[in-house]
Amino acid sequence: MRLALFGAGFWTRFQLAAWRELPGVECVAIYNRTRGRAEALARECGIPAVYDDAGALLREARPDFVDNVTEVGGHLPLSLLCARHRIPCICQKPLAASLADARELVAAFARTGTPLLVHENWRWQAPSVALRRRLAAGAIGTPFRARLTMTSGFDCWANQPALAQLENYILTDLGTHLLDTARACFGEARSLYAQTHRTLSPAVRGENVATLLLSMGAARTSVTIEMAFAKTPLERECFPQTLAFVEGTAGSLALDPGYRLRLTTARGTEVTAHPPPAYAWADPAYAVVHASIVPCHANLLAALRGESAAETAGDDNLKTLELVFGAYDSARHDAVVRFGGE
Repeated sequence: MRLALFGAGFWTRFQLAAWRELPGVECVAIYNRTRGRAEALARECGIPAVYDDAGALLREARPDFVDNVTEVGGHLPLSLLCARHRIPCICQKPLAASLADARELVAAFARTGTPLLVHENWRWQAPSVALRRRLAAGAIGTPFRARLTMTSGFDCWANQPALAQLENYILTDLGTHLLDTARACFGEARSLYAQTHRTLSPAVRGENVATLLLSMGAARTSVTIEMAFAKTPLERECFPQTLAFVEGTAGSLALDPGYRLRLTTARGTEVTAHPPPAYAWADPAYAVVHASIVPCHANLLAALRGESAAETAGDDNLKTLELVFGAYDSARHDAVVRFGGE
């Protein structure tokens, strides 16, 4: 399948490297509004065609699908352009800068019968996959309480300085990942309460700390989600691993530092290791994240080929974004937000 890339920023080279781990995918073109950046990446990665006009790329290169790896501001207009050309699009998260824009985008693809998929790789991290499988197998019975934690002093703005200018930051950037993972583990949310903090203003415009409490799934599991990039030494050695602790009626599951999954039941405690696969192109500082791009791509590619359903299609991702923007409403009004649930 012929792939075109939109965007030549920090993540693009890793997206492309992950595509090249899968058979039957060829990158034929790249677009970037600053042509020089696209040309540099094309030379480095052997991409044959470079454009600074996305419409011209779609008309001339005629890709089978587009991977939209631009910043948030490019998600809506460039993905809508794909819809108008009836070319399937995989968009980075968050799907759009507002819930209304995300709904508009999903509706546009639905009207043309064109696939819109979302690159949501957090649920595909090796430790998260192991956690999901254990939960689905009933290893700890019915989960009644859980905590997902991603807090770090890592300077994420060094590689992606544009993040510092976002009015909405950690909930849209990291919260989409953690809320999607929570949905994959525990089902749909029934209610949500959120608190946010801006501890790095004015250097970082948006909120950089958030705490959420949700009731999720048929079991009404109480799920706490903690996230922070506070530029402190807090748990920096875990970056970017998500830690977890889940209590159930028959035991508990914990994701501990070092990609260890700890299962405790009446029979005792079993510890298994689930490190990310090693890829030469992956940055060791982001290993668990970069490695998860490959199985995420594989799932989305199978959907584009009509072999199976995508786990994170556009309409499904709307449910995650309802939680993200519901969290902003909750924090703004200091109130519980309620959803339909399951």
